[in-house]
Amino acid sequence: MDTHDDVYSRLARILDTLPNGFPPSADGVELELLKKIFTPREAELFCDMRLSFETAAQVAQRTGRPLAGLEDELIRMGRHGQLFALPFGDSWYFKMLPWVFGIYEFQLNRIDCEMAALAERYHPVYARRFFADKPQLMQVLPIEETIQPIHNTLPYEKVSALIDKSQSFLVNECICKKERGLLDRPCDRPLEVCLALAPVPGVFDTSPTGRVITRDEAYRLLKQTEEAGLVHLTNNLQNGQLFICNCCKCCCGPLRAINELGIAAWDVVNAHYFARIDAEACIACGLCAQSRCQVGAVKEEKGAYQVVPEKCIGCGLCVSTCPVEAIGLVHKEPGMIAEPPITENEWFEERGRLRGVDFSKYR
Repeated sequence: MDTHDDVYSRLARILDTLPNGFPPSADGVELELLKKIFTPREAELFCDMRLSFETAAQVAQRTGRPLAGLEDELIRMGRHGQLFALPFGDSWYFKMLPWVFGIYEFQLNRIDCEMAALAERYHPVYARRFFADKPQLMQVLPIEETIQPIHNTLPYEKVSALIDKSQSFLVNECICKKERGLLDRPCDRPLEVCLALAPVPGVFDTSPTGRVITRDEAYRLLKQTEEAGLVHLTNNLQNGQLFICNCCKCCCGPLRAINELGIAAWDVVNAHYFARIDAEACIACGLCAQSRCQVGAVKEEKGAYQVVPEKCIGCGLCVSTCPVEAIGLVHKEPGMIAEPPITENEWFEERGRLRGVDFSKYR
């Protein structure tokens, strides 16, 4: 039987073996985080889970755990954001979660000042390691009205394609913004901006967080976030996107990695476009640089503004509000584009291969 410290170390190693990673820190802050989130018993149970969905009966049969009370315990852990619990028909299905996108985001109802402080300490450790690996977790969805008809736009590059093929919608507060607020660094932009998607109806009816909304409400939410200057980010996949995050430079983990840690923008997120400013048309109002760009990609030079392409994430925020229409989006050339994996399983396989981790035990 593991001691309490041993089980948290084992949980940390398992999370780091998953393709997403969970790198160790010099001061062990990641273990403090796990102790804050999991009891020793919960940590042990998590270590027995897999990345594929199972019923409680299947978990019991595979692990030798008693079936009595197991489903209730797994459901409770699901409500605590410690694993993924999905009701479907008359059964519940469960699987383990990576640290990001997963356990951290699902702490929305449990995060307090102590957890926020621990997560803030761990952020630079995690981000420097996480964004050094490919494929990226997220891709940018440009404001759709800024995409020109001449662009050969693929469905996974269009926010409307994600909304139209989804059947269930849930809006949540942003965990990143909530964390920063608990640390007395509140954001002045909307808080309830994280949109979860599902391809079948009723998936979110039992969600312990957020509120269920309609497709029309989802479209209105995205319009409001565009007006507020937030960047649309989703899973870096061609199919099976589960969320649209709407992110700001002061709170969002990926954008903070660009702005505060100096990690190259195209390493942090998969971007299919970049913006370009017509210097002759630009009136140097500065709106794009001062209030719209979330990654510092717009610079002033000789009385006009220009975009540094390799810093630009192609979100379209500057394009949509330029008063003289001097800015446009440019689709990257094929050799500059990293095509997203088709499915989440393919993302896991590619990420694990490039990281050199064998996570076959947890598939």
